[in-house]
Amino acid sequence: MNWMGNLQQLGRSLMLPTMALPVAAILLWLGQMPWHLIHFSQAGELLEFAGRLIIQYLPYLFAVGVAMGLTDNGGTAGMSAVLSYFMFTQITERFAGSTMQLGIFGGILIGVLAALCYRRFRFIQLPEYIQFFGGPRFVPLVTSMATILLSGVVVAVGPWVQELFGRIGEFLLSLGGFGAFLYGFGYRLLVPSGLHHILNNVYWFQLGAFQLPDGTMVYGDIPRFFSGDPKAGIFMAGLYPIMMFALPAVALAIIQEAREDLKPKIRKTFLTAALASLLTGVTEPIEFAFLFVAPYLFFIHAVLSGASMWIAYELDIHHGFSYSAGAIDFIINMHLARNEWLILPIGILYAAVYYFLFRYAIVKYQLPTPGREEGSTIDEFAGDIPYRSPLILEALGGKNNIKTIEACITRLRLTLVNDKLMDIATLKHLGAAGIIRLGAGNVQVVFGTFSELIREEIVRITKKDLHQVLFNSPMLGRMIPLEDVPDQIFSKKIVGNGVAFLPEKGELVAPVNGTVTLIYPSLHALGITTDDGLEVLLHVGIDTSHLNGKYFTCMVKQGDRVEAGELLLKFNLNKVKQNAKSLATPMLITNSDRIKSWSFAPFKSVRKGQASVMSVILKDEIRAAGGETNG
Repeated sequence: MNWMGNLQQLGRSLMLPTMALPVAAILLWLGQMPWHLIHFSQAGELLEFAGRLIIQYLPYLFAVGVAMGLTDNGGTAGMSAVLSYFMFTQITERFAGSTMQLGIFGGILIGVLAALCYRRFRFIQLPEYIQFFGGPRFVPLVTSMATILLSGVVVAVGPWVQELFGRIGEFLLSLGGFGAFLYGFGYRLLVPSGLHHILNNVYWFQLGAFQLPDGTMVYGDIPRFFSGDPKAGIFMAGLYPIMMFALPAVALAIIQEAREDLKPKIRKTFLTAALASLLTGVTEPIEFAFLFVAPYLFFIHAVLSGASMWIAYELDIHHGFSYSAGAIDFIINMHLARNEWLILPIGILYAAVYYFLFRYAIVKYQLPTPGREEGSTIDEFAGDIPYRSPLILEALGGKNNIKTIEACITRLRLTLVNDKLMDIATLKHLGAAGIIRLGAGNVQVVFGTFSELIREEIVRITKKDLHQVLFNSPMLGRMIPLEDVPDQIFSKKIVGNGVAFLPEKGELVAPVNGTVTLIYPSLHALGITTDDGLEVLLHVGIDTSHLNGKYFTCMVKQGDRVEAGELLLKFNLNKVKQNAKSLATPMLITNSDRIKSWSFAPFKSVRKGQASVMSVILKDEIRAAGGETNG
């Protein structure tokens, strides 16, 4: 059994219901506004009531979210979960008393049950005369029956289970500051694997109980905090100094220690990452910048995170969040917090410690953090990443290599047929901050907050079964936009569309599989026709035809079949550079009217033969004509 894959999927599923928490936090914050000043005090009451309703009905959201998360957004599973959780709560309350409340844990239990029933029975076939109840329609029925049985078990053993949970909770709470330290330490260590969501669920949604005025019980640090429990917030407050101050300070240290020639790009990338951490608490782009190059620093980071939790506990700081420990949550939830102002001096102290610690470690141990080496830079988490999705799909081994693909806030969560087919270098080239292998084909690729968009685009591509053609880099050098080529015939795309390269070595290789259909007499350019009928032109340098083949050696002849990566031309780089207007080498598709859409990797340094630097999707009529994807 693929336990790690199941844990990955469960961890993501537990994140889905929390999407409603920012709504609750904003409503509660707006409810505190001085509406009486405009003689509309009922507006505040209404907003606060609506916010508290979301907190009260979180178990239902967890039932639906877990069911849909474990079934690839199966609507029938979600509906069955709502029905079953309603039955579950009513049956247990009727036969075990109103004190028998499992809260969010009960919602998770029902969500898992609905998912299991959906997976097992959605394709069931009944006799033809009652097949109306077969297939997906059978799922709510069987889930309801299973819920009745589960409710009976809970009624029989529930009080003991509830008492056991209560005692575990009391034990963890009795650990005081040390317990907060253990949580903060464990949480940070689990971040690379993505399993921290499961640990968070215990502390944020299970630990501790608070009774509302109507007798309803809420469990966990987050629901208790938003319900007004003065004891809540101890497992969230200590995260604010880390996310608002410490990790942005790491970003500044990385910027300061970057090479001068790379510093402008590093500054732009990591100031964006620092701002994301400060405002929203999204930290992975910064943490993955040093996780792999200095694991011991990440361990120290985990210890300091735990220490922050302990300090917050000892200073009686109670604060919470709906999304993460960023400045936005810090501000809108201040009305529910206590001693929250102490977070600011603690954060400033942490920022200083992290800044000087990381600058010292980077210099002392020559750590290859982004900007220290040309190949170590993390690409910008920019808005064009979703449009690289066809390239990302290919770098993951292609659509046939993907069993499942999900996404949480900052990472793709995949189960691959063979994780060795991944092109890790290309994934990093396309913007991945880190790749984590968890075994049995389970992989996580960190793309930051664009991960969900990337996942949706990949799913769209695979479902439509679009005909994709991938292009490799034809040379070692730097890829540039076609518009940057100093020749209007190419930059205005008169000949065709594509990209260009500035070579660093005098070798040109085939970017795709195909047939050599054209070799210019001056040897400076040649054409390849792919099996899909795409006509690819490779043109070495600008104004090089007058060299009449001097400094060029062609390694193929017209009519030859070539494979991607096969050597086509050799040329004297220095001589061509001296005698040509520019070394810019366009790679064009001259019959670009056959292309439906284009995707380009980031315009930066590439290796000769590097996979997935450009991707095109053929128009439907081209796809209908047949042929296999090449590249």
